Amino acid sequence: MIANLMALSVRARWAVLFIFLAIAGLGVWQLTRLPIDAVPDITNKQVQINTVDRGLSPVEMEKLVTYPIETALAGIPGLETTRSLSRNGFSQVTAIFSDSTDLYFARQQVGERLTQAQQGLPAGVQPQIGPVTTGLGEVVMYTVGYANPDGKGAKAVTGQPGWQPDGLPPPKASG
Repeated sequence: MIANLMALSVRARWAVLFIFLAIAGLGVWQLTRLPIDAVPDITNKQVQINTVDRGLSPVEMEKLVTYPIETALAGIPGLETTRSLSRNGFSQVTAIFSDSTDLYFARQQVGERLTQAQQGLPAGVQPQIGPVTTGLGEVVMYTVGYANPDGKGAKAVTGQPGWQPDGLPPPKASG
């Protein structure tokens, strides 16, 4: 059976090549139609609260800032867990919500709880809600490349847009 298939493939090699090219062409065409966001953001819904007070030790930050903020967040609808980090003069509390929770609703709830907790924090300490980003958002990077880096190989025409023979920008048009 396999020997017959191999013999047919050798005898009809142009047909095999045509079928291969047709399938490859279909694949390339489908690739051009692929949406940009091919990998969805798999990060959980979270809100980060950062607080700075340079005069507090890690233990003081934990007792006076981190713990009161974690306690104030308790009971928010959709809140699954909280994580925290206390360092010299820095506290970060991450509130993790269920996937069905609207992120902006969660941020609003956290903001309201922080306003209530503000009076129990040390004087001058102002907790800040972090930006609406995820860790995965910082993975994707891109660059912009030029067709002629540093002008090498570029056509230089004096007074026209683009690279200039003397390396200076083209003269501005007077209006």
